[in-house]
Amino acid sequence: MSNPIYVALDVPQLDAAVALAQKVKGHVGGLKLGLEFFCAHGAHGVHEVAHAAGLPIFLDLKFHDIPNTVAGAMQSIHVLEPAIVTVHASGGRAMMEDAKAAAGENTKVVAVTMLTSMDERDLQRTGVSGTPHDHVMRLAELAEASGLDGIVCSGQEVGAVHKQWKKGFFVVPGLRPAGSAVGDQKRVVTPRKARDDGASVLVIGRPISKAADPAMAAREIEATL
Repeated sequence: MSNPIYVALDVPQLDAAVALAQKVKGHVGGLKLGLEFFCAHGAHGVHEVAHAAGLPIFLDLKFHDIPNTVAGAMQSIHVLEPAIVTVHASGGRAMMEDAKAAAGENTKVVAVTMLTSMDERDLQRTGVSGTPHDHVMRLAELAEASGLDGIVCSGQEVGAVHKQWKKGFFVVPGLRPAGSAVGDQKRVVTPRKARDDGASVLVIGRPISKAADPAMAAREIEATL
């Protein structure tokens, strides 16, 4: 992948998403559309953004349900031809196996391990003991055993996971360029650090989408890689 940056179009307005996609399309490798956008605009919105930008689409829908339901949901988005789709690793092996089996031939299915907005205290409140590192490593091993293409994890874990899963595809969100505001993220690194540690895709939202000049912000981040 020549440009690993996927900009997160986490906006509810279709016109705003299309405008942002058109501004940055020459400076990023793909676009991420999440729940906020998909719930507002569905398949139509995805088609509009994809047509406007001509870039790979990462549908960050985080499927998490019984295996049959997740498989059906995966089949329902075939028409959108996403490059990447997320499921939750905590859904278990059967769910992940069925998700991969139901995915389109050219779609990578990656498992969300632990949200970058969570830290060890948050993890313990959900009843999971141990460190975020331990939790991510366990779920990464389960995702690999389930036949998935890779995982979503923070930049703090991607290096260790890459050593364990040499051929995995690793999506790293919650990235912040040096000196930028962390916001609601708790386990962050710079895009360069994540890339050096083995990240396949760098998901970057507000540092680009909220910049005065999103295209310039994307170029400046790419220049650090």
